[in-house]
Amino acid sequence: MAHIRRHPRDRHNWQVRYLDPTGRERSRTFKRKADAEKFLIQIESQIQRSEWIDPGLAATPFDDWATRWLSTRSHLKPKTLAGYESLLRTHVVPRFGNARLDHIDTLSIETWLADLQSSGLSPSRIRQAHQVINAVMKAAVRNRYLSRNPAEHARPPRTTRREMLFLDSTQVDKLAAHVDSRYQTLIYLLAYGGLRWGEAAALRHRRFDYLHSRIEIAESLSEVSGHLYFGSTKNHRSRTIVIPAFLRDKLNEQSLDFSQPDRDGLLFTVNNGSPLRNSNFSKNVWKPALRQTDLPAELRIHDLRHTAAALLISQGAHPEAIKRYLGHSSITVTMDTYGHLFPSEFEAMARALDAVYSHRQTDHRRTNPPN
Repeated sequence: MAHIRRHPRDRHNWQVRYLDPTGRERSRTFKRKADAEKFLIQIESQIQRSEWIDPGLAATPFDDWATRWLSTRSHLKPKTLAGYESLLRTHVVPRFGNARLDHIDTLSIETWLADLQSSGLSPSRIRQAHQVINAVMKAAVRNRYLSRNPAEHARPPRTTRREMLFLDSTQVDKLAAHVDSRYQTLIYLLAYGGLRWGEAAALRHRRFDYLHSRIEIAESLSEVSGHLYFGSTKNHRSRTIVIPAFLRDKLNEQSLDFSQPDRDGLLFTVNNGSPLRNSNFSKNVWKPALRQTDLPAELRIHDLRHTAAALLISQGAHPEAIKRYLGHSSITVTMDTYGHLFPSEFEAMARALDAVYSHRQTDHRRTNPPN
């Protein structure tokens, strides 16, 4: 039972004694009785609502808790984990590392986000930094170090979505013609198969079914700090797609002319048989090819995945089929990304309104013939 009394060793102060939810007796001292009474009401309310937090845990320095949290993220992909480590090291810990968890409030986080913006950090990077501190604080709430997450309602700056670039079939041919023959089929696979770079770089012989024109996409290759890692796809889901006949034949030629010979070998490698690295491919193959064409200089390798979506949409593919083909986690992702490319109901509405107007003009000419 919680109660207030004069401090037994200092009669000028007031002491609140109470039992925490674990049955442990705790106390806190105040100079004013009014403050002690206010604390008593607060602590009783927290215990009744199961919101009480151990003061010792709440006083944990952010850096200590973030380090513990990061150690539990070993199940993440190496690239994702490296991203978290980088964000914590360069942006989050320098500001909050020594602060107690319960001393970090929403205003301090919003001030930090504003300072990051003033420093010139990109909006997307700021949002990533916010996502990390939000995850750290959410875990603190889940483990009862905090009663609430101060990062949850902090608002990072809005990001401006980069304008997508798409190629038509003629432009894909032009791009492929300006890369080494070793990589021409890769260009077509990205543009017509819609694979992510890592998925294409990890594609193996045994996942290519020439007889049925199918490829199984079950692995992804990522590069982190100079090291290559094979792992699952972005959404940890494998998928099998049917590819067009021309692409099937090109993949077959690729497997005979350039790829590793064993069933587990990679279809796309560099000259010495090593796996492809995105950074090297971009520097040595992709950018030189763009410079030799009239294609946009800002075209990214990932834009070939967008190209595949645009080509499918232009041929009337259903959104759900496109979602499965591209390996999106949900139809929402597909529509949020490519919804603007689908034929719009607004176009039909505009034609209907135009018909209303034209019909009205015809009636007007009939009822009001020229003199």
